[in-house]
Amino acid sequence: MDAQSIPLRELKKARTKLALYEASLELIGERSFRELLVDDICRKAEVSKVTFFKFFRQKEDVLVYFMRVWLTWRRIELAERPLRGMAAIRHMLGKVVEEAETKPGLMLSLIGFLSEMKMHPCMPELSAAEVRLLFPGHEELGVQEPDLHQEFTKRMQEAAEDGELRPGVSAESAVVLLHTIFYGAYLTGHLYGNPDLMGVYDMHLEVLGNVREKGDQV
Repeated sequence: MDAQSIPLRELKKARTKLALYEASLELIGERSFRELLVDDICRKAEVSKVTFFKFFRQKEDVLVYFMRVWLTWRRIELAERPLRGMAAIRHMLGKVVEEAETKPGLMLSLIGFLSEMKMHPCMPELSAAEVRLLFPGHEELGVQEPDLHQEFTKRMQEAAEDGELRPGVSAESAVVLLHTIFYGAYLTGHLYGNPDLMGVYDMHLEVLGNVREKGDQV
């Protein structure tokens, strides 16, 4: 759908949904998402609880929405920058680190939620209005459903092609290890109170290959 043809009513609905989403991110800060009340979110966004549940079936759906938006922005950035393999992975992890500086409780809440679900949730489908507001100028990529596993698979295949993986580490094994690193290294850094989260990620990535020399772009 052409951006100019999106009905005003749909744009208003999308703005209300994004107001709730952004209010949630602003409120979480260092708090656990579990501690955040729907009432708090609605008060911040100046929207009723009835309206909240029109857009999100449960509070935790906001975390899945965040994951959808976050992954899409990483795809957009990597499409615009000539990063492959480990450099692309370090770019993604660098963005996790940036989020942690202002909203450290967000990733921890996402990890906890995913562990309860025991699977990656399906990414929510975005309306044309949401795509336009969230990813202005990048609607073509914004409308596509992102997939973390597929992204990791692509980058580890590139790393294998470029000779970045350690001998004996296959691209398939690297993808599994990368999921562990993505979530587990963050949790480890938090538990040890290590302020150098990127350093923690790099330490774990060295299990896969020599990332410090070839992947120093974030």
